Amino acid sequence: MTDPLDTQNESFIKMAFCLAIGFLVILLVAVIMVWVFWRSERSPRDWFSSANRTTSTWSHNNLPSTPFRDITEQSGLGFVRNNGGTGNKFLPETMGGGVAFLDYDNDGDQDLLLVNGGEVGERIANDKVDSTLTLLDNDGGGRFTEVGKSGGLNQTQHGMGVAAADYNGDGWIDVFISNVGENRLFKNNQGHFEDVTQYAQIGGSSSAWSTSCTWFDFDQDGWLDLFVGNYVRWSPEIDREIHYTLPTIGKAYGPPMQFEGTCSYLYRNKGNGTFEDVSGQSGIEVRHPTTGDPIGKALGVCSVDLNQDGWMDLVVANDTVQNFVFLNQKNGRFEEIGERSGIAFDSFGGTRGAMGIDAGRFQDHQTLGISIGNFANEMTALYVAKNQSLLFTDEAIHQGIGSSSLLPLTFGVFFFDYDLDGWLDLLTVNGHIEPEIGRIADQQAYRQPLQLFWNLSAVGGNGFAEVSKAKVGEAFLQPLVGRGSAYADVDGDGDMDVVVVQNEGPAHLFRNDQDLGHHWIRLHLRAPGPNTSAIGSTVEVKLHGRTIVRRVSPYRGYLSQSEMPVTIGLGEAAQIESVIINWHDGSQDTLEEVLLNQAVTIFKKE
Repeated sequence: MTDPLDTQNESFIKMAFCLAIGFLVILLVAVIMVWVFWRSERSPRDWFSSANRTTSTWSHNNLPSTPFRDITEQSGLGFVRNNGGTGNKFLPETMGGGVAFLDYDNDGDQDLLLVNGGEVGERIANDKVDSTLTLLDNDGGGRFTEVGKSGGLNQTQHGMGVAAADYNGDGWIDVFISNVGENRLFKNNQGHFEDVTQYAQIGGSSSAWSTSCTWFDFDQDGWLDLFVGNYVRWSPEIDREIHYTLPTIGKAYGPPMQFEGTCSYLYRNKGNGTFEDVSGQSGIEVRHPTTGDPIGKALGVCSVDLNQDGWMDLVVANDTVQNFVFLNQKNGRFEEIGERSGIAFDSFGGTRGAMGIDAGRFQDHQTLGISIGNFANEMTALYVAKNQSLLFTDEAIHQGIGSSSLLPLTFGVFFFDYDLDGWLDLLTVNGHIEPEIGRIADQQAYRQPLQLFWNLSAVGGNGFAEVSKAKVGEAFLQPLVGRGSAYADVDGDGDMDVVVVQNEGPAHLFRNDQDLGHHWIRLHLRAPGPNTSAIGSTVEVKLHGRTIVRRVSPYRGYLSQSEMPVTIGLGEAAQIESVIINWHDGSQDTLEEVLLNQAVTIFKKE
């Protein structure tokens, strides 16, 4: 016999179950309707628009009018990067190349070195490729003449990045080139270069693929050491086996997820012209905790003193795996703290296709920002820490660059004060890796315009505002297949000019023709001893209650290097309270008088 109470309970349970199912169906329908509405009515840029507003009361009328002129033809810059493509669509063909501003002949002008490509694969091994380095001498007014081959800069590898510094302390800037294959070190013999790779023991593996590189003194012995980022384990055979394809396109250039990771190099300068590979013992080799396999896929590196303890640290931008943060332990070793610092991942704990990187104190001297360019449909990152904290948060949306940087594929990125108002602005250099991407993605294009973000601190605001073509000119924001980029004052007028390298296309030189009447100081630091360019030093300018801090660390962005001298914009201020040089060795000098609107060489007191 059935208990009436059991029957009543069973009916109640059935009714509750039906109501729950009905509720879930209604909720699901509502979610789908909201999703369809947002997909149809709002673009990815709009998705973040409400969160992307800054707290300032600025308008686009506040943005300075600072035209950039394309002077490529009149400057004599005739460089065209050869990506080496022959139809195989090998991954290295789409990733280069780098550029550096450097004063190779010690005449005080910023010269240009551009890294070319060449066929990858079998022909590289047979040395059938012409020189992949172009050195251009500046006449002081922004007119360049090629001197590369006659100057001894010759190599046959598919070139990637460049790092230039005086590694042997003789007062002349030497050049390191990273390659697909063995890397190269060229010693500067008073304006003529000599390949000393084999003697210096710094070439690396012939099967490696090296990318961004930087000179810095990690052990505080006075001699400049070298970090070299390595990308993925690659060969033509591996690339053919992976055979990345896209719908309607077929074989295509793709992200590196299916390629194995690698470990980067760290070379300690022994002070006698040779180097010791300390990669393993220093802690910069990061491996999977279970398999022991390398996990790094380095494309960008930034040397910066994160905690202001006087010892240089490293931040490495990795493509599709977590970024690394190497904190200097002051004993020859680094501790990797990427996850703990907040820089390893995005705000949701995911990885991104990280490319170029730069660091700068863009709001005040206690606020450090680290910007990393990322793949298409991934915002450019802006990790921010305050008051010497080692905890960073990605404030890209809050700081005004989030939605604008969502769609482009960003390679080059650097901070620079283009209008000399005393606040660091941000430039990103964009361009896709797949020439046919527009066929399968309506909002994507192979050629993409640069993006210039003006620092709103100049008008009491917070964050950045993207600058339009009306403010900087059509030429500067024209669509390019942008890769490496750098800045320097090429014509001696005090403001920063910009060079951009294209993949499979001509490089462009943009002259900054701003005429805002802003004052500036330009300091070229020189030091006795092995680190003659004072890399790692900082300049502090106290001005009307605020402190401006700039560092001597020329490697910035993607595969590239900007000028060594430090230029500090002063805006309308015609007086400076003080200028303090914090030298790389821990000593300090206070300048009694600094000439405005002139370039000055500052020699360290012995």
